[in-house]
Amino acid sequence: MKSTIIDITSIISFPFEENSFVVRLPSRKECLVVDPGLEPEKIIGYLDKMGIELAAILITHGHSDHIAGNEALKERWPECPIVIGKVESSKLIDPRLNLSAMFGLPMTSPPADVTVVEGDVYEAAGFRVKILEIPGHSAGHVVFQIEDCAPPIIFVGDVIFAGSAGRTDFPDGDFKQLAQGIREKLFTLPDDAILYPGHGSCTTVGKEKRTNPFVGGQ
Repeated sequence: MKSTIIDITSIISFPFEENSFVVRLPSRKECLVVDPGLEPEKIIGYLDKMGIELAAILITHGHSDHIAGNEALKERWPECPIVIGKVESSKLIDPRLNLSAMFGLPMTSPPADVTVVEGDVYEAAGFRVKILEIPGHSAGHVVFQIEDCAPPIIFVGDVIFAGSAGRTDFPDGDFKQLAQGIREKLFTLPDDAILYPGHGSCTTVGKEKRTNPFVGGQ
């Protein structure tokens, strides 16, 4: 594993304070965007200001606050693929499944261009991105691990947060499944692996193993 400088910018969308991440190599003028939220104009403004093109949209799961910006980004960059877990892809086009109908603001996203499953490696913008499936918050939730960098970098969506874990009271939630996935697929990574969650600040595997009140204590 080699040390790689990666530029990661969090753009927060309200009202859910959801993190959309712009991820790029400083030597390149293209990027990944992870989970574009309810204020896509912020993302577009940032990319235009920086002179960056969008290579791919990576979606950890299909809840509305993580997919609401897809349509605007696709309008601006029509050839940019939407990449999401295969099990989760139906949420993009169904307001009931993506929970937007629950909040009285039904919305949909353009459909998936690429669906991925456990163990796949997706390549774009100079990155190799390994796919891990960690259901429990949402049935098809995936996380994206950037390969060939040290320390490891993982975009975890709503699987785990700094000092917390994803809620599991939605129709396809399952806390036992979520906790098992965290312990088997995240907590087996090096302690210095950096976790970038969908809400709140980044954290590390080691910190959450030691102190997380829901899944820690290891």
